[in-house]
Amino acid sequence: MEISTIVKKLENEAANTRFSFLLRICGEFFGEPRINGSHHIFKTPWPGDPRLNLQMSKGKAKPYQVRQVIAALARLEGVRDGDDSKR
Repeated sequence: MEISTIVKKLENEAANTRFSFLLRICGEFFGEPRINGSHHIFKTPWPGDPRLNLQMSKGKAKPYQVRQVIAALARLEGVRDGDDSKR
């Protein structure tokens, strides 16, 4: 899947995104997470925000964390296109 397709899907289902789907997307673009208890922490190619620290809530991803993943994917797409400006 392309980043733009994933972002549209996440935006449409931010409040109802399965945690396993979000983990799979983050794993594909940011590598394996470091797991600390219930936290899945992904390393991004930039320092600071948006950071990716995910936790499951009743099988779903928390909506604010879905928004963080959307921001990180948008920034990653900018990095790949050669525009590393903060969004």
